[in-house]
Amino acid sequence: MFISARFEDREFRPLAIAVLVVSDTRTLDTDTAGALLQSMLEADGHRSAGRQVVPDDVQRIRAAVQGWVADPEIDVVLTTGGTGFSGRDVTPEAIEPLFDKRMDGFSVLFHQYSAATIGTSSIQSRATAGLIGETFVFCLPGSRGACRDAWEGILRHQLDYRHKPCNFVEVMPRLAER
Repeated sequence: MFISARFEDREFRPLAIAVLVVSDTRTLDTDTAGALLQSMLEADGHRSAGRQVVPDDVQRIRAAVQGWVADPEIDVVLTTGGTGFSGRDVTPEAIEPLFDKRMDGFSVLFHQYSAATIGTSSIQSRATAGLIGETFVFCLPGSRGACRDAWEGILRHQLDYRHKPCNFVEVMPRLAER
């Protein structure tokens, strides 16, 4: 397993990260997974650009994500919930058609980390990620454990400018190149 390393001569660059909770049953007061993501990203020095709850509805999920993607101040959108196989789980269906570029490796790596925690039950997640315009979007399962696995195992490192050998922050200035 790769051990995380840092460029010690680089200063941390905080990002603006929005968190969307997809749930028919949660509210901002009862949501625990989105709250955990927000607390972890803030503890690591990033800025919360907002946290919102929307029901498992394709149009409402898309509208929320597109609103944040349209804001040039927001660097990353994290969604939590709606990535399973129940009839109401529609987050991938809502978000994947919006991707300009898919990040297939995120799902693969997420499942590796998740399997270490929950074993074969990891296959019940359709976690996905990609780039919409110049904004990275990561769709995570709705459990606190899955959010912790994704943040601690992957996102904390890839959203840190000091992470080496490479990270998303150093790519951000070039996202608009055509």
